[in-house]
Amino acid sequence: MENASQDINLNSPNKGLLADTMTDVPVDSGASARAAAPEGLTLAEEEELRSELAKVEEEIGTLRQVLAAKERHCGELKRKLGLTPLDGLKQNLSKSWHDVQVSNAYVKTSEKLGEWNDKVTQSDFYKKTQETLSQAGQKTSAALSNVGSVISRKLGDMRNSATFKSFEDRVGTIKSRMVGSRENSTDGLHSPSGAGDQPPQDNAPF
Repeated sequence: MENASQDINLNSPNKGLLADTMTDVPVDSGASARAAAPEGLTLAEEEELRSELAKVEEEIGTLRQVLAAKERHCGELKRKLGLTPLDGLKQNLSKSWHDVQVSNAYVKTSEKLGEWNDKVTQSDFYKKTQETLSQAGQKTSAALSNVGSVISRKLGDMRNSATFKSFEDRVGTIKSRMVGSRENSTDGLHSPSGAGDQPPQDNAPF
C-alpha cells in the first residue's frame, strides 16, 4: 500500500508545480554554517577576529601540553630527591605566608595597627587606667603585707600567753615521762632479775 501511495504522489498532476517551487528557494550553505556577524562588524573584521581566536586557542592547547610535561618532570625530580607531598605543602604554605607578609595589604595593615597602638598608649584614658591599676596593685601589696604582720604578731602573742606556756610545760612533762619509762623498760630487759642473789640449789640425793 505504501508503494502504491508513492506511485500516486509521483504521478500526481502537482508534481511539476512542487518541483518548480523547490528550485525557486535560494540555498546558501556558507551563510547557514556561519553565525550571524555581530552588529557593527564588517565581514572582513569578523574573519580577522575568528582567525585570531583560532590562533589563541591553538596557543592555549600548546601551553597546556608544555605545562603538563613540566609538571611530570617536576614530579620525577621530587621523587628522586625524596620529597613527599607534605614537604611540598609546607613549602607552599611558607611561600604563601611570605607573600602575604610582603604584600601591600599586610604592610599597610601592620602600619595602621602600629598607629592605633601608639594612639591608644598615648591617650589620657590609657594613662589614667595604668595609674589606677598601679595604685590598686600597690594597695593590694600593702594590704597583704599588713595581714602577714598581724598574723605574725598574733602568733607571737599566743606563744607568750600563759595558756600556751602551760600547754608546753604539760607536753614537756609527758614527753619526759615517756622517755624515762622507755629507758627503764630497756634496762630491765638487758639485766636478769635476781639471778645472782640466790645460790644454786643442791639436788644431790642423801
